[in-house]
Amino acid sequence: MAKKPDGRSSIFLGSDGLWHGWVTMGVKDDGTPDRRHRKGKTETIVTAKVRELEKKRDSGQTTKPGKVPTVREWMRTYLDEIAPMRVSQLTLDSTYRPKAERWIIPRLGAHRLDRLRPEHLDAFYAGLAKEDLAPNTILQVHRILSRALKIAVRRELIGRNVCQMIDAPTGEDAEIEPLLREEAHDILDVVKDRRNGTRWSVALALGLRQSESLGTRWKYVDLDRGAIRVFWQIKRMRYRHGCQDPHACGARLHRYPCPKDCPKARRTSGRRHICLSACRKNCVEHGGACPKFCPPDCTGHAVTCPERTGGWTFTKPKGKGKRTIALPSPLVTLLKLHREAQRAEREAAGEKWQDWDLVWCTPQGGPIDAGDDWDEWKEILALAEVEKDARVHDARHTAATLLLEQGVDIRVIQAVLGHSQLATTKRYTHVTETLAIEAAGRMGRALFDGR
Repeated sequence: MAKKPDGRSSIFLGSDGLWHGWVTMGVKDDGTPDRRHRKGKTETIVTAKVRELEKKRDSGQTTKPGKVPTVREWMRTYLDEIAPMRVSQLTLDSTYRPKAERWIIPRLGAHRLDRLRPEHLDAFYAGLAKEDLAPNTILQVHRILSRALKIAVRRELIGRNVCQMIDAPTGEDAEIEPLLREEAHDILDVVKDRRNGTRWSVALALGLRQSESLGTRWKYVDLDRGAIRVFWQIKRMRYRHGCQDPHACGARLHRYPCPKDCPKARRTSGRRHICLSACRKNCVEHGGACPKFCPPDCTGHAVTCPERTGGWTFTKPKGKGKRTIALPSPLVTLLKLHREAQRAEREAAGEKWQDWDLVWCTPQGGPIDAGDDWDEWKEILALAEVEKDARVHDARHTAATLLLEQGVDIRVIQAVLGHSQLATTKRYTHVTETLAIEAAGRMGRALFDGR
């Protein structure tokens, strides 16, 4: 009586003294009936389990046969096999994997996917908030988990996405503080005679993202027409094994390795040390790793996988991607002078020149590290006596605000900045004091003139 021939559910007392139930959930991939088994000490318990299975079947929430993975198992599968097809490797390494390994897997990893409940998530997010984790970080964690569970539902591993059964954590819009026009003028005065000074003129005038500026190449700059095509950005990707069998390769992938007592080291993911830009910037032979901080018996550089992948890579920009921006005529003149100065540097460097075709580069023509770019920006702010602790990205905010003050339409600003959503552009533009005074004057003239 274990299975009824008509496919209906069956409940019976087995020879082992336990009650057993069988439910037909559908058909397997091979065409055979998908029968699920439940057991318990009493008929009442098994009946409840059978009815729960029938309810899931009738509501279309049937999961695939076999063992349901835990949150830990599924998150690792999602990060290793699924997410790389949907997000960039940089986003995966810098956002998805660290947050999953740091928060999701340790706190929720033991739960089976189909037994993860709303109250588990409520307690999880409440615990993160008690540890003073930033609201935006908690929201990111929620979105990563929700996306992974959404894929699990699509693949019929679970019948529901429990993240959609709770109110998502609330993030916070970071306050944007653009530089004043006078502060922007002071910065331009400081950089006018500085090497790569046009890097900051373009940042304040066009609002390019840092990686877009550092990845700009001359072939995308048309100084005759006065336009720049923002088609690419440059990123430093994490080094990885390029061979099919990393274990057989026997190589270790050292990315700026240094011993634990290195004074220029910081920890990443709690496992290894990585040298900061001040420690590595002068070294070329070891791919950026500073040899003076390496132990005498270090063989990390000699055994690096010969087929490794990573390093400097050109990728598509964020948002709307490719866009063409008109250059202000004074900026065209500055860029022409900058190009001539770079040609002189190229001749002086001779065979040491690295031909990346970059508009802003190192004295040998290579890409500028984002950390070094940040340090230079801070130095410029100090020389310009700007009291605000502005980030590199604040130059982008400043460009958006200055465009607004000039009466440029918000949709034009959206196109210049490369935003895919108009709401994002509105966050970058502020009702400045200048605009507020002008609006008040217009209202006064409209209502009170002649009265």
